[in-house]
Amino acid sequence: MTQPPPPPPQQPPQGGGFGPPQDQPPQDQPPQTPPPAAGPNLGKAPEPGYGYPQAPQAPQAPQTPQAPQTPPPAAPQTPPTPPQGYGYPQGAPAPQPPQAPQGPPGYGYPGQQPGAYGQPQQAPYGQPGYGQPGYGQQPGYGQQPGYGYPQQTMPHQPQAGQPGGGGKFNAQMAIIVAAVVAIALIIGGGVWYASSGKDDGKKDDTASTGGGTGGTDDGKGGTTSGKEKAPSDPSAKVLFQVPAPEVKNDSTVVVSGSWLTDKAYVKSGIAQIVGYDRDKGGELWKLPLSGPVCQASRHVTDDNLTAILYQPAMPTKADPSHGCSQIALIDLDAGKKLWTKTVKTGDQLITFDNITLSGKTVAVGSTSGGAAFDVSGKLLWSPKPTDSCYDAGYGGGEKLVAVRKCGSYDQRQLHIQTIDPKSGKVISEYKMTEGIEYASIVSTNPLVVAADVGDSAGDGSGISDFFSIDSKTGKLRTRISAPGEQFAARCEGITRVEACNLLAVGNDRLYLPTEEHDGTGKYSETNEIVAFDLATGKQTGQRADAGDGYTISPLRMDGGNLIAYKRPPYDKGGQIVSIAGDSFKQTMLLQNPATESVRDVETSMSPEYSEFLYAEGHLYMSKVYASKRSTVREKEYLAVGFGTS
Repeated sequence: MTQPPPPPPQQPPQGGGFGPPQDQPPQDQPPQTPPPAAGPNLGKAPEPGYGYPQAPQAPQAPQTPQAPQTPPPAAPQTPPTPPQGYGYPQGAPAPQPPQAPQGPPGYGYPGQQPGAYGQPQQAPYGQPGYGQPGYGQQPGYGQQPGYGYPQQTMPHQPQAGQPGGGGKFNAQMAIIVAAVVAIALIIGGGVWYASSGKDDGKKDDTASTGGGTGGTDDGKGGTTSGKEKAPSDPSAKVLFQVPAPEVKNDSTVVVSGSWLTDKAYVKSGIAQIVGYDRDKGGELWKLPLSGPVCQASRHVTDDNLTAILYQPAMPTKADPSHGCSQIALIDLDAGKKLWTKTVKTGDQLITFDNITLSGKTVAVGSTSGGAAFDVSGKLLWSPKPTDSCYDAGYGGGEKLVAVRKCGSYDQRQLHIQTIDPKSGKVISEYKMTEGIEYASIVSTNPLVVAADVGDSAGDGSGISDFFSIDSKTGKLRTRISAPGEQFAARCEGITRVEACNLLAVGNDRLYLPTEEHDGTGKYSETNEIVAFDLATGKQTGQRADAGDGYTISPLRMDGGNLIAYKRPPYDKGGQIVSIAGDSFKQTMLLQNPATESVRDVETSMSPEYSEFLYAEGHLYMSKVYASKRSTVREKEYLAVGFGTS
């Protein structure tokens, strides 16, 4: 493990909305507008989390990957021996990872019940493998703050010629990147990514970006099968490509959010949302917005409604962000905005950090507290001036889970609350160990939370441990140590509590990819997906190998099966596979073309830094940022669709 980075530059206290008392105010992100004098002060600047540097430095812009004409240069005749660890090639014993210090298991039910909350939903279909660049990725382009500048920075794309998709960044890169994140948090107005698909009314399909719930037990230790079937010929072709939008003022604009319905592939653009024909890419409808999208829910209702946060006006150089104050419900079938709502503290609009949807409830969270609306537009709850704690964010999908923050920064305690949608009672509550500042909701059913305990991950991933929690009792089932040098999943958790990718939850198991390591062939690197039992915390012994030169990443659950993407080596196309929940047998669902031009487009996007959606023989990849720098290069696309015959 690397040592935690030095603290960030000192920042003056900021005024805030509702939250803890004035003597110990927490602050994860400065408010966009000053609160009324009567409101409690949130103004304590955050202490170092994971990867904060002494001074912000913007990383260099990425280069568009170019596939090499010839194989990589000569390497030793005998490939290096793969390092020992979880999921590595058979024949080499895999030692157990070091166990993180165990914190108290929690205190069970809360003493007080907060106000009314919303109701859960069934999970949607066609989830991203995030991409949504991943919910928590931190490498960056280093664009100057300005027009629609996001809270997260743009990622460095891997260079062509490097086998596989590349591992996590090192600690030095994480420090540099977190500096840009710190700047972006001050400026506000963006989202790393969010995606989803349609809910078919069953709980098999994940409602989580790059992961989520799915699968049912057959009573014999196996699981029910999914609905994604292998085609007679998995060979895919390019269905369409959406050109990158034109960006003005030499700036970076958030274009996060993508969804999949029965008829349309829906993607956010610059201050607009567009529905495209799933097979041909033609525009079906276009919904203009007054300002850029900040964040988009990855969940969709049964009748294809979803929710977004956006700015009330287009940013300018003079006013780079108007704050993410606009909450909207979108009809993905009709391409219409059904309503737009705002929440105030006194006379000031609250700027929200995250948005989710569970059943018929749209929930938004921030350092000023949380609020929620019914899909009819009725306000369900909003921050109260008397609250000594605040809802920093929510996890949606099948259930609604709040990450509630109590106490000052140096004595922070997070309460993970499963909320009853009808009565407004807290069904259960798990109190995390004091001192853990951020937590991410990986899945709401079963309830899985990720955190970087003691900033020990050391790689900017935001994960050192997973907490499997009984959502009925609030008791800790087990705690899973996931050392950053061994596993490749990521969560942000700072402002977007659902921003996790490269993982999935289903069959009461947690599926994680290992970091890349040397393969068995020359110049080859590879990795695996392994499974952890959420009841015991132990590995099940199941392992899905990517194959030499490929890097495998979980996208979502499909019933009891796991859908995964294989990022290709320099001379092949990517693949979508279905991994059986019981046997872990892989079935090819889609094989992308290996031609250089197609491969260049595919490898310009990755599950770490882009949005991935797969359903019924269709794979859609899209970016989450648009910039003037990217549009001057050839073959830059906002989205690309692949499909089998």
